[in-house]
Amino acid sequence: MLIGFWGANGTVTGSRTIVDTGGARVLVDCGLFQGDREVRARNREDFPVDPSSIDAVVLTHAHIDHSGYLPVLVRDGFRGPVWCTPGTADICQLVLPDAAHLEEEEASYANKHRTSRHHPAIPLFTARDAHDALALLRPVPFVNTIKTVGDVRLTFFQAGHIIGASTVQLHDSDVRITFSGDVGRAHARVMRPPAPLQPTDVLVMESTYGDRAHPLDDSRDRLKRITNDTIACGGTLLIPSFAVGRAQEILSLLSDLRVGGEIPDVPVYVNSPMATDATELFLRHRDEHKLTPAQCERMSQHVHYVRTVEASKALTRDESPKIVISASGMATGGRVLRHLAQLAPHPRNTLLFVGYQAFGTRGHAIISRASHVRIFGVAVPVRARVEHLASLSAHADMNELVDWAGHSSSAPVRTYLNHGEVDASVALREMMRQRLGWHVEIPNHGDEVDTSSFLPERKERPPMTELSHA
Repeated sequence: MLIGFWGANGTVTGSRTIVDTGGARVLVDCGLFQGDREVRARNREDFPVDPSSIDAVVLTHAHIDHSGYLPVLVRDGFRGPVWCTPGTADICQLVLPDAAHLEEEEASYANKHRTSRHHPAIPLFTARDAHDALALLRPVPFVNTIKTVGDVRLTFFQAGHIIGASTVQLHDSDVRITFSGDVGRAHARVMRPPAPLQPTDVLVMESTYGDRAHPLDDSRDRLKRITNDTIACGGTLLIPSFAVGRAQEILSLLSDLRVGGEIPDVPVYVNSPMATDATELFLRHRDEHKLTPAQCERMSQHVHYVRTVEASKALTRDESPKIVISASGMATGGRVLRHLAQLAPHPRNTLLFVGYQAFGTRGHAIISRASHVRIFGVAVPVRARVEHLASLSAHADMNELVDWAGHSSSAPVRTYLNHGEVDASVALREMMRQRLGWHVEIPNHGDEVDTSSFLPERKERPPMTELSHA
């Protein structure tokens, strides 16, 4: 079995790994690169193999850094099935058309205002490409093992990161290889914990927070204090947030605080068309999270969902105290940019980031105390108060990652760390070596590994251990 690492190496975006068993070629995750210009440029490079030669794609979850390149792959010739969980399929129906809309909108803006180095600016993919990609989705329930193509079998386990997020095991007659996807937290407020890691020969594991532990502060109390301080100053609290998962957790917290009379009864706006539908998904996939139906319904009460472009523009002009949640979470694009341009220059406002901010993104620059950020070609001063609520992260931290891996009943022969910046991957490698005694490596972009170099050939494999489901 050959494993080719073609994304999320030395960075937290662009997850793409090719597994070639000799009888089948499978692409695990098909994500967009995000961050600085050099990293994003990889989205425009030719794919390392002919897309038409790929037999199947497997998605661990629907976040754009894991699914957003799929429309390009389909446009360029991929025609096979895209295997994923039902929740991932539902969320892809939201995020891929939205991503296409943003691509087309940004290209149009660049051409109109001549803000691109390319003339004309061309979207990476279109709404038609997204539609064609969605037609290839093939949902598979958790823990059901299916035969995908050739001799490859596939099983999804809950990863606890967002709705539909999975850890995926591929196995043929010789090798079991497991992809962690993005591992959720063991004691998250909303999502259920990740299922235990099943025995595997090879583990490809994320390392997003591999060099840090999440703070022990109470996210509820901090959100309460930040909200009250901002409103008391007559300001607006802007929360850049992924529309799927994080937005719903924030809405749930705000609902609890409002019902308890702990924050002022100011308007709450969700300026993302996706977030409304994403909230409805929580009702549809109740077995993946801890919220009751009443809590799901309540978190949308007294919330104003902004759907149209006209309403979004009107909201950015509104200077009255309020709370605004808008995508994208790392301020790489989307409607949040207009809010940032309006709110960042004024000290009375607060910019609250609640998730990981990849190097090279506006979000990373802002939490790193940049004095200005460029938005639509203009240098916008950042004078607003800046807060980062890392305790709301949906990613396991370094201790949780090691604990999750270490609970497997047997050690993998090899573990490869991806989906992490270099320092994070190195720190997690050393921690796993010391605490678990595992053989852990960090592949570079473009590296290929032949498992026959360290695994004995096995034509028949004993039955898999009984599958567990958290």
